[in-house]
Amino acid sequence: MTDWTGRRVEVEVGAVAHGGHCVARAEGRVVFVRHALPGERVIVAITDDKGGSFCRGDAVEILTASPARVEPPCPLARPAGCGGCDWQHATGEEQRNLKAAVVAEQLKRLAGLDWDVEVEELAGGLLHWRTRTRLAVDRQGRPGFRAHRSHKVIPVEHCHIAAPGTVDQVVGKKWKPRAEVDVSVDANGRTHISEITEVRRETVTRRVSGSAVAVERAARRDWRLDAHGFWQVHPDAADMLAEVVSEWSGAKPSACAWDLYAGVGLFAAVLADQVGPEGSVIAVESSRRAAEDGADNLSDLPQVRVFAGMVEQVLVDGDLPDPDVVVLDPPRKGAGREVVDAIAARSPERVIYVACDPASLARDVASFAGHGYRLTQLRAFDTFPMTHHVECVALLER
Repeated sequence: MTDWTGRRVEVEVGAVAHGGHCVARAEGRVVFVRHALPGERVIVAITDDKGGSFCRGDAVEILTASPARVEPPCPLARPAGCGGCDWQHATGEEQRNLKAAVVAEQLKRLAGLDWDVEVEELAGGLLHWRTRTRLAVDRQGRPGFRAHRSHKVIPVEHCHIAAPGTVDQVVGKKWKPRAEVDVSVDANGRTHISEITEVRRETVTRRVSGSAVAVERAARRDWRLDAHGFWQVHPDAADMLAEVVSEWSGAKPSACAWDLYAGVGLFAAVLADQVGPEGSVIAVESSRRAAEDGADNLSDLPQVRVFAGMVEQVLVDGDLPDPDVVVLDPPRKGAGREVVDAIAARSPERVIYVACDPASLARDVASFAGHGYRLTQLRAFDTFPMTHHVECVALLER
């Protein structure tokens, strides 16, 4: 077993890889390097080595810098610092290029597709966009974020990507040691803060400010939902994704549409407007609280039926009508073969796949291809600037 932990090696940095790092090689081994950019020559401090063919490290000295390198705005965006941001040392254009390369590489490697990917910039720039976040609390009661691949809490006094009304309302205060703090700011500018602790192996949530319900706006509607439940964290993301779904769905009046992993019903509302009162929309969501919020939000649309349950179970046991179009927005792990098989068995003309993980998207695109569906359009959005995350929308047609 080889263990280079603590060793420093000089490498030439190669291509970007999925996960916020680049690939380099040293003495025949792969080194996944953070805080570097393709084409740079750097000194890497090895931080994680389990033996075998690869290890992980941080670029601690830049010998030859990329033209796209910039000074990170946050002093904690460095080796051994906060693990929340991956690309603060790159220009915005370079960040989007790196993300596009990752999406293209995953589609090639996992789905066998050569696809020219462009990651589109959203309004507002690289900073002050994140409207929802969860902070950890250290042993001294100070809030912060965890280091990369670590449980260590890095205390913060400011977060450059957080929207006003979030992290700035949490720092400078003492919290219960080892707790977590959820904070969000909604479309009305109201801040909601809860402290989460574990007492006798049970999770206890204490509301500190705001309320249990947040108000958001997207797709020309107001949405009431759990203040700390799922909603797109970039203020422009929900509207942009709804716009793409509306454009690509092809849902006609009186048609049937499915919205899987529906959350509080954003895409179901878009589809309901398209199919009209004579059509039907089936929304399926595993979180009972989100499903209840969805039913309340869509109560003015009788053509929508909301099911609370695991998607794979509802598709088998729900006695659902065959869809003309399916929209799905699964969690990071993707939909998986069971759900893909169940969708394809109903032969919808179109499937719109909203994905926050390009590897999961590529795997599921490959599974759909096995059922005769081909990728015909793809858009990618930089909904998480400064991080390696990217949101994609893919159109698959039978």
